[in-house]
Amino acid sequence: MSSKSNLTRRGFCAAAGASLAVRAAQPAPSRPNIILVLMDNLGWGELGVYGGGILRGAATPRIDKLAAEGLRLLNFNVEAQCTPSRAALLTGRYAVRTGNGSVPLESPLYGLTQWEHTMAEMLSDAGYATAMYGKWHLGQTAGRFPTDHGFDEWYGIPNSSNDAYWPTNSRFREGVHPYVKYTHVLESRRGETPRQVKVYDQKARAMMDREITDKAIAYLRRQSGASRPFFLYLPYTQPHMPILPEPAFEGKTRNGEFADVLAQTDAYMGRLLDEMGRLGLDSNTIFIFTSDNGGEATAPYHGFNGPWRGTYFTGWEGSLRAPFLIRWPGRIPAGRISNEIVHEMDLFPTLARVAGGRAPRDREFDGVDQWDFFTGAKEQSAREAFVIYLANDICGVKWRNWKMVTRQVERGFGEPVKQYSFPLWYDLHTDPKEEYPLDPRFIENLWVRWPTAQVLSEHQASLRREPPIRPGTPDPYTPPPRR
Repeated sequence: MSSKSNLTRRGFCAAAGASLAVRAAQPAPSRPNIILVLMDNLGWGELGVYGGGILRGAATPRIDKLAAEGLRLLNFNVEAQCTPSRAALLTGRYAVRTGNGSVPLESPLYGLTQWEHTMAEMLSDAGYATAMYGKWHLGQTAGRFPTDHGFDEWYGIPNSSNDAYWPTNSRFREGVHPYVKYTHVLESRRGETPRQVKVYDQKARAMMDREITDKAIAYLRRQSGASRPFFLYLPYTQPHMPILPEPAFEGKTRNGEFADVLAQTDAYMGRLLDEMGRLGLDSNTIFIFTSDNGGEATAPYHGFNGPWRGTYFTGWEGSLRAPFLIRWPGRIPAGRISNEIVHEMDLFPTLARVAGGRAPRDREFDGVDQWDFFTGAKEQSAREAFVIYLANDICGVKWRNWKMVTRQVERGFGEPVKQYSFPLWYDLHTDPKEEYPLDPRFIENLWVRWPTAQVLSEHQASLRREPPIRPGTPDPYTPPPRR
């Protein structure tokens, strides 16, 4: 690898990410089971261990204990909304590359083309059993469901929980257009067409995370005596609006529905962790808890992102930073906390190394292998920067403690985008709330433009080598020759 700069050595850009991903060092000592819990719009500051918990009306003792048993990241980064974040997580690529930077409003055709290679496919190829229970949000048409992308089985919802409003909305008109219909809870196995289980109304919405937990526990029991490892992906549906606790938790905290759901989520994690212990799975299972993006923007469902400014659908830190906990007893040191930059795209190559899998070599790949960092063999992350997107548009670069912003949305969605005539820079060490932009034309930090601009330049070069897939592209998709 070129030694032209420390930037390239740390592997922040697409080209460097691809190199680090496919040229991983020696694999981890054994092939663990993997459980990946992904919350839906859980802000950075909601959990007790991140400053929330009782501050938000409900303690989170089981999740806080999980944090103490493994690594807690303070600077784990995601994309700014649900579909882009899930695409980046499962492919190890910026969402814009896969056509999922945005969801086309005029067509139901969105999500991952069959050409994409997901984390589930990689792990399946490596010999893992794979299961998913929960929210997909990466396609709702034939060939684009979870069981078309590497999962052996799936139970959950194809899109977002706000669809649960429709069945009881007196102004909703089903049947006025082919695309206008109720969302259903779906179920399928690999090779099958998903079948409708029930209408996803508000009653079903309140029970969905309970059902996910029950199915996950049943899966653990089935797999505990199996001869091959498993990958269990649990994208929960809370606390995306509408925030509705199951009846057993409704009113339990006496601090409102959000606090009830927070207590409920902590209890569900406790059930999962207890079952793992009972089955003897703790010692050979990686358990990850994280979220797809920052908290909700819309009152009264608005979330809490700790000290960080903004909500999801923005490029502020409150959108980009998510809670991240990872535990593997005996392999990942307990009680470690880090503010090093990690991106959700990095999980693909990291888990590939641990599982004996392979990242794809035939496309631009952005994730970097973080195994040595996670285990404490290295104090520094393998990444020190990434490009920030709002939908399909670049809005800046985050490099170390610096952030270059070229465009921005103040809060949530539906607000105008501000395009700056000259980039703004923020120092997240001295200005964590991003309130005082620095103009490097007139201050002592003019030097910051060079490393941040290099990140952007190398990323743009990768987009020229492999033009992004357009949102709404149908299958079959054949990429053009790489330049």
